[in-house]
Amino acid sequence: MSPPIMAATEHALPVRKLDIGLEGIAVFFGAAVIVLAAVLWSARGPSTEKTDFSVTYVGAWMVHEGQGPMLYDLGEQQRVRDSLFAHPNPLIYEHPPFEALLLSPLAGLPYRTAYLLWGLLNALVWLVLPYVVRPYAPVPRDALGYFALWFLFAPLGVALYQGQPSLLLLLLYAITFVSLKRGSDVTAGLCLGLGLFKFQFVLPFVLIFLFRRKWRFLTGFLITAVVLAVLSLLAVGWQGVLSYVRLLLKVGSETGNVSYGSATDMGTLQGLVYAILGHRVSHWLVSFIVAAISVSLVLFTAWRWRQEDRQGPDDSFDLMFSGALAVSLVTGLHMFTHDFSPLMLALLLVVAHFPGRDHPALRLALGTTLLLFWTPPLYFALVAWHSLYLMSPVLIVFALSALKLAQSATEGRLVGGARVPAQ
Repeated sequence: MSPPIMAATEHALPVRKLDIGLEGIAVFFGAAVIVLAAVLWSARGPSTEKTDFSVTYVGAWMVHEGQGPMLYDLGEQQRVRDSLFAHPNPLIYEHPPFEALLLSPLAGLPYRTAYLLWGLLNALVWLVLPYVVRPYAPVPRDALGYFALWFLFAPLGVALYQGQPSLLLLLLYAITFVSLKRGSDVTAGLCLGLGLFKFQFVLPFVLIFLFRRKWRFLTGFLITAVVLAVLSLLAVGWQGVLSYVRLLLKVGSETGNVSYGSATDMGTLQGLVYAILGHRVSHWLVSFIVAAISVSLVLFTAWRWRQEDRQGPDDSFDLMFSGALAVSLVTGLHMFTHDFSPLMLALLLVVAHFPGRDHPALRLALGTTLLLFWTPPLYFALVAWHSLYLMSPVLIVFALSALKLAQSATEGRLVGGARVPAQ
């Protein structure tokens, strides 16, 4: 790499300014009314006991009551769950210990109150997100169309209702993206490290940065990871951490267990491979195939991004980030509808760089995948048919198309004479 290009990669990428007009303010208040009303409506009925937040509440309650070392004892989880709820959710608590510790103050409140407060926090995150992302996603230009896309993306609504932290993960990915655009790699790593409550998605993304040798980003990430590891030890102790590791291994080996989340209900590579081969070959062969494809996707994404790095900073960064985000989701091992939430950032960035008519194949691929992702009934139909795994090929096509679009954009710029690639 030539010195000028190497120096250019160290500079922050250009940041667009946000222009909020009267229409945007009016649409925002309309969106706020809808989101807050949805939270209040969800918290009013007995169905809240069936939401995923009830499982989170069990974990937080056990840590709050000093039962942290028993957190991953499934028998104890069931006893606590049955004592708290008349109609309990049959799923188990399998999130990291630090999450239960950080949410333990909510367990000091009655369940419905805790659900309402958590819902209001998620609603606030949802309302902040469009303004965080808007400077980098100027399409569609009208505020009404832009906010409509946020409401059409069903995983966000599912995350809000279920009380899942997926909206927080989307916010962390957005802050990571903005920090990287501004050249603050350490800050970006620190922020993404906070997303380790969904480590199955964060770690593939971090691996891409490891293969890109982004040491400042990795430094920030490791700092946060160490802090969260200490919090986990405080929450459950060494025995609790070991119990958590054993539980994760058990969950990974019983991909058809509904209590752990059946693989066919997940839009991941594991769900797809299990649906096709799970009843024909051994679990270990399925795991090997999933691992081989996942590693290949991660390595390919890292390699492509390094190729773009050599050309210096430009708009291809947005597309590379989008492709890497999609790859990190599809290679995760445990993904339900709400877990698609971080993809919203990638979708909007791709829309902002949608290919012209000189790329008909990319227009078709990206246009089709965007339409599918923004079709709310599709998610609910696939969940009802236990076929959410069918979304994994859509994710892969979207990711590879975003990477190809980034390459095409760079090649077009270079051919146009803006810059000559390094030899």
